[in-house]
Amino acid sequence: MTIARRAIPAARSLEEAIQILRGNWLQCIQDHHQQNSGDLGISDILDIGCSVGVSTRCLAEKFPSAEMTGLDLSPYFLAVAQYKDKLSVAKGNERQRPIRWLHADGEETGLPSASFDIVSLAYVIHECPQYATRRLLKEAFRLLRPGGTVALTDNSPKSKVIQNLPPVLFTLMKSTEPWMDEYYSLDLESAMVEVGFVNVKSILTDPRHRTTTGSVPLTG
Repeated sequence: MTIARRAIPAARSLEEAIQILRGNWLQCIQDHHQQNSGDLGISDILDIGCSVGVSTRCLAEKFPSAEMTGLDLSPYFLAVAQYKDKLSVAKGNERQRPIRWLHADGEETGLPSASFDIVSLAYVIHECPQYATRRLLKEAFRLLRPGGTVALTDNSPKSKVIQNLPPVLFTLMKSTEPWMDEYYSLDLESAMVEVGFVNVKSILTDPRHRTTTGSVPLTG
């Protein structure tokens, strides 16, 4: 069963579940940026932990005028992402702005400071120990321009669906996610504030997931 189907069980089809799951997440990013970015547009987006590019392509479709970069530590995932791009082009669906795929460590990307308007981490930090999450936040802060938006979407510790999982299922989930306890015990909003983000808030974007957004302070 896909993430979308588990998150939106009432959806009439897989396509409807995907549309709701992704649509709510993307709208949350857009709303936060419009409300808190001042006059900063959306020209450059970085998707950290992009895997095979599902979240990256969603962001590229939502913000078609932006230059899109997908970054991952796995060269194998990136090879799949690039292969999918080639298949798309072969079918006549070439993007006006091709996605750049970058093999790098999200904690230390090597990219220039203040070079992005949005940095996204989709379903990444539940895979990380707390020290790594804090390093990812610091790097996102460095990479964003003043007024830029960071967005982290992942399991919600406050989700009633997750809280009410049968113990056997929760134990099974934890068995494949070694850092799950550290993820659920982290006060993500406070960690973001400690790094320097402002306007930090979390929204339950579906019954299982939250999207937490924050801004780099505007200058002047």
